[in-house]
Amino acid sequence: MSQSRPTPGHDVQLGQSPFARLALTHALAIGADTLVAVALAGSIFFSATLAAARPKVLLYLGITMVPFAVVAPVMGPMLDRTKGGRRLMVAVFALGRAVLCVFMADHLNSLLFYPAAFGTLALSKGYLVAKSALVPAVVSDQAELVEANSRLALIAVLAGVALGPLGAGIQTLLDAGWVLRLAAVVNLVSVVAAFRIPKAPKTAPPVQPEEVAELHAASIRLAATAMAVLRAAVGFLTFLAAFDLKRSGAGSWLFGLVIGAGAFGGFLGAVIAPRLRRVVREESILVGSLLVPAVVTLFGARAFGNTAIAVVACAISVGASSGRLAFDSLVQRDAPDAARGRTFARFETRFQLAWVGGGFVPAAIPHLPGRVGFLVLAVGLAFFGLSYLAAVRAARSSNEVVPH
Repeated sequence: MSQSRPTPGHDVQLGQSPFARLALTHALAIGADTLVAVALAGSIFFSATLAAARPKVLLYLGITMVPFAVVAPVMGPMLDRTKGGRRLMVAVFALGRAVLCVFMADHLNSLLFYPAAFGTLALSKGYLVAKSALVPAVVSDQAELVEANSRLALIAVLAGVALGPLGAGIQTLLDAGWVLRLAAVVNLVSVVAAFRIPKAPKTAPPVQPEEVAELHAASIRLAATAMAVLRAAVGFLTFLAAFDLKRSGAGSWLFGLVIGAGAFGGFLGAVIAPRLRRVVREESILVGSLLVPAVVTLFGARAFGNTAIAVVACAISVGASSGRLAFDSLVQRDAPDAARGRTFARFETRFQLAWVGGGFVPAAIPHLPGRVGFLVLAVGLAFFGLSYLAAVRAARSSNEVVPH
């Protein structure tokens, strides 16, 4: 199909290119998800006392984990086996989120709010899987995957920066219901944008034995482990910092400072990763994504305080952002094209479980000192970073990793 690939040299430019259409859809989807996150945070954590917040956070962690029981076995194969399925599913996910946002807005104080939140999260994760599977169809060369993923990550940051404060302001002036109604409107616009993304030219056949072998290649298997560690680190730091700041009676501006530092780190990672890819391969970016934040976190443990929390949040976000871009590019490079939907669904399940596992520790331990948590985080990142480096070198020497 002539529309399925942009012309070389114009694959990640704005305009009417396939990438631009995916980028617009992505901006709207992430903007809507940011509004939902603002509404959920206000109702689950930040409006409660520390004692009341802890069980709500544990419940939230459980809710965020459950959607992946749907994403992996159902949504992944659906994306691959439906003609134009990845584009169609992006639109369906957006429409479903719009409906559920309106439902949540009308049931803020009801038990029905939580099943609707579950459905919203499931559809949001399904969208991310479909988006990752669509990226290779809107670039002309594998070498451009990191840059394309980077631009999408930057767009996501900008969408969050634009709509996050707007949602917080609406919630302050009105309530979370109006934030959710705005999210529904943004999702409806995303439905229209999704249908402008080019169709995939073919459906995927059933999983073949050689595909299973490719998905277990050393490059993918090792990178998935490294990325799971990064996601666990993000979850651990998120709730360690939140509870430490809440326990110390920090003002809301400090929460905002840490969140802003994390967002800035995500922005830096999206900027740095494509530039690094021009001189090193994806595996090297993943190694740096583990080791550099480990060093920063170690110094943060020594000089623990509000400033250290913000600096470490930025460093971890840089590592997670650049590492994720490298991982997506690596999977898009090495995984079978027809199985990308199911591949990303499978890995998203593992990564979300890692995030939940990381966040569960500080949420479940009432008085975990922040300094001790930073030390544990630094040691864990350093250990897995060095282990991943050694494993990649061993795999490369045995010709299991695709040569550069």
